Order: sequence, then structure tokens, then C-alpha cells
Amino acid sequence: MSRNTLFDKVWERHAIDVLPEGDVLLHVDRHFIHDLEASARISRIVGRGIPIRRPDLTFATPDHAISTQPGRDADTSRVGSRLLHDMRRLTAQQGIRMFDLDQSGTGIVHVIGPELGLTLPGTLIVCGDSHTCTHGALGALAFGIGSSEAEHVLATQSIRQRKPGVIQLAFHGQLRPGVTAKDMILYAIGHFGTAAGRGYAIEYAGSAVSALQVEERLTLCNLSIEMGAKFGMIAPDAKVYQWLKSRRYAPTGQAWEAALRDWSTLASGDDAEFDLRLEIDCARIAPQVTWGTSPEHVIGIDGRVPDPDANPQRSDGLREALDYMGLRPGQPIAGTRIDRVFIGSCANSRISDLRAAAAVAAGQRVAPHVQAWVVPGSFETQRQAEAEGLHEVFREAGFEWRLPGCSMCLAANGETVAPGARCVSTSNRNFVGRQGPGARTHLASPAVAAASAIAGVIAAPTSTPGAQSA
Repeated sequence: MSRNTLFDKVWERHAIDVLPEGDVLLHVDRHFIHDLEASARISRIVGRGIPIRRPDLTFATPDHAISTQPGRDADTSRVGSRLLHDMRRLTAQQGIRMFDLDQSGTGIVHVIGPELGLTLPGTLIVCGDSHTCTHGALGALAFGIGSSEAEHVLATQSIRQRKPGVIQLAFHGQLRPGVTAKDMILYAIGHFGTAAGRGYAIEYAGSAVSALQVEERLTLCNLSIEMGAKFGMIAPDAKVYQWLKSRRYAPTGQAWEAALRDWSTLASGDDAEFDLRLEIDCARIAPQVTWGTSPEHVIGIDGRVPDPDANPQRSDGLREALDYMGLRPGQPIAGTRIDRVFIGSCANSRISDLRAAAAVAAGQRVAPHVQAWVVPGSFETQRQAEAEGLHEVFREAGFEWRLPGCSMCLAANGETVAPGARCVSTSNRNFVGRQGPGARTHLASPAVAAASAIAGVIAAPTSTPGAQSA
């Protein structure tokens, strides 16, 4: 029986069969593949003599291992060169649509899917990347899969899954000036913990979520996996419909009108049954910044680094995090000297993110000891930003304007933070070594990252109307 939630409705639409062990076989509408996995997965299937079941529903893009250096070509990244050439060859052979390097449509997989209109409400989307939950911001059922699962999808256009429970996480009230969707989700992870969503899908709700623009919702859902949830979803509404209209792969004409009628039925009903309901008062949320080596190691930018002794059950792990990060219990996080700033990643590299950072950077200069990069999430975002002159704002302020790709988010392409260097990053993970061996990462919003680059220390923006000071 349906519990009448958004998640249940989309799940049930895609259920093919219930398997003897209790798992469900689901039809996949979109399979996104990126350069780190494409050649291995396709080669393995083809090598076994198995045809790609639905190449027309499979979409490829190089993002993880490519260089973002200005003037790059296919061979600029030593790590990514072979992967890119193999990806080109195999996708062409198998009839898979590839958005190639520096062509219209290319970029970070979780940026281009929504941007192109491939991500639509009510669809089921998979990708070999845990941040596939991003696409749930448009009302899609989207999740990351492993290598064997990816091969199963290529061969059958279906996937076997165990149905999770559903949590409703409601953000109530209005956001304070200077607080963003990135701050909302970091606060939630810090408040509830990185295991809170394990075994569940999260549906975000409440007045503060409804007030978010579509790109902000993508940021919110992007970090669902950092709270332990494989799925993050938001019911589609008029903002989503307007945002999707006329995108390259969105329905048109009568198909668009039919899609709107269908999408309007997806929202959870008033009688929806959730396994758990969680609530957050947005008045409590300040701009957030992480201090440790997990997204749950997060505090308001006006806060102080916690004392491990205050949490005896976890003191050893907290102390290890402090040691790795080179911080002291009780010190203010604001004012901590930094070396690098990275504005990019599938969490915060869309045009609205770049506008927010540019508003802080305009007329300012990056501190002399800081190296700061801005990496747009897609070719289309890059083109839009350059049309608006944002790249010149960043360059005049001393930022380096790069080309689209994942870059320093996970440093798979050799673009790393030096050992011991401290980086304020708009990405989604601050694990040990995530941005390079020994790198120290502080997660924050684009505005905080830009303000920190200018100040040379972790700082909240002060140059935008209504922004809070550190």
C-alpha cells in the first residue's frame, strides 16, 4: 500500500517486480556515466558479448579526471587523458550520447543533468557517483550506484534495490541574511549527524525549502548523502516547471502540457505517512563552516572549535580531527588563516553560486598569500557567467577563472591542495586527504569562500547587503 509520499509515488511508478528476497527491480529512466567509470563499465559489458540495453537512455560526460586549466585539451590531464580517449571511442561505438570536452552540454554530471532538462520530475536516475541524490531537487528519484550495479543497468536498463524508509525534514521560518542552502544542509548534518539518514530517503519540506530557488534546492539535495541518505527529494512546483521549460531535453508542446499535469500529482499528500519527521527552525542557522574531517564537524562562523573533552564518547575521534586540521579547542573559527579557496563542485558551481561569490568579490582583492580558483560547473554556466562579466569580476579581484570540471573537489585530476595547506571549499566533503594528501578542508558557501579569499582568513561576507559579519 502506498504511503502517499513523493518517494513512494515515484518508486511505485518504476517497480517492475518484487524479487524473492524482498528487493524490487526498478526501471531506470536515465543512466549518467562519467570518465572515471565509463571505459571500465562499458568495456566489461561489451567484452562479455552483452549489448547495451538502452544506449539512448545513457548519457556520458567527462568531469572527474579532466583538467580545468585554461587552454586545456584532451591530453592536458595526464590522469584523465586515457580515460577521455577511451570514453570517446566506446560511447561512439555503442551509440551513447557523450557531451564532449568544451562542447555545449558538457560539465559536471550533476550540473548538466538538470541544466539540460535530462533530469525531470518523476524520473528514476542513477550514476556511479554518490552525489546523484542532487537530481532529487527536481522531484526525481536519483541515487548513486556501484560498479556491478552500473553494469547491470547497462545490460538491462533496470536496477535491483531494497526500498528504504522515508524521512521528512522540514525547515521552518525564514533564513537570516547571509544564510544559504549550503548553510541549511550543513547545519542539518551537524545537528542530526552523518548517520541520521542511513536506510532512508529524505524529503525536504517546509516554508524555507519552498522559498529556495531551484539551484539552491540542488545544493540542498546534493549533501543528502553526507547525512547518510542515498536519496534526497523535493516535490516539484511552479518554480521547477518554469526553470525546466524550454531546456534542451525537456518535453515540448502537448507533451509539456501532459507532463505538467502528471508532475502536479507527485507531491506528498496531506495524509502522507513518513517513518520519521524532523524539523529545523531556520532562525537558528548562521553561515556555517566545517572545522574537522566530517561534514558533521560544523559550526556557525561566529562559533568556536569544540572541545573533545566535552563529548567523552567521541573524544578520541574529535581530537584526531583537530590534530589533522591543526586547530585548538575553543579557538574562534573566524580568523583562521587560509592558503587556498575553491569555488566549484557539484554542490556549488551553478550560475547563482558564481553570482553570489562575485557579489562579494567585486571591487576587492584576494589576499596576497591566498590562491583562489573559480571553476564553473558546466560549459553553459561558464558561457552565462562570461556573458554577465562575472569572469572579469573574479579576475580583477585576483581569482583564477578555470574551465568546467570537478577539479579540487576530489582532486582525481591532479589538481590538489598541498599537504598541510588550508582550503575553504564550496564542495561537499572534507574527509582526510579528500583534496590531496594532508590537505585541510573547510566546507562553506560560495559567499563565505569568496569573503575568506579576500580576508585571507575564514570570514563571513560583509560587502553584500544584509550579510552578517564574522
